[in-house]
Amino acid sequence: MSEEKENIEKLVERIDELLIILNGIVEDLRQVSTSLKSLAVSQVTQPVTAPTTPPPSPETYEKERSIEDIKMMFPEELENLLSFEEKDEYIVIKPRQFLGSENFAKIASIVRGIGGDYISAGKESHFRVPKKT
Repeated sequence: MSEEKENIEKLVERIDELLIILNGIVEDLRQVSTSLKSLAVSQVTQPVTAPTTPPPSPETYEKERSIEDIKMMFPEELENLLSFEEKDEYIVIKPRQFLGSENFAKIASIVRGIGGDYISAGKESHFRVPKKT
């Protein structure tokens, strides 16, 4: 009976080890997903021109981003912490709750990566991203 109990305990320990490994894999996949979303959106917002044609005027490159374009940049767990609002020239991103330093840093990094910035204004603090690229 004690040998059976030892075998069960070893199996439980092995399952715990596998769960730790699987959780690591899940986190890696989330990071890859986030990177792919960022890459996909940046490719969508950056026009491709043929090398033999003259460079187009800056107006040709301007594309207006939508809230959905901006939301795609954020992993789902961060997106759920934020509200998005369309203004005249910007998309305003406000936290729905306290973000904590780690989430704030991740969000700020994504916003800066797409040309946005953080506006510190007390309770009205927010991130903003220009609509035009």
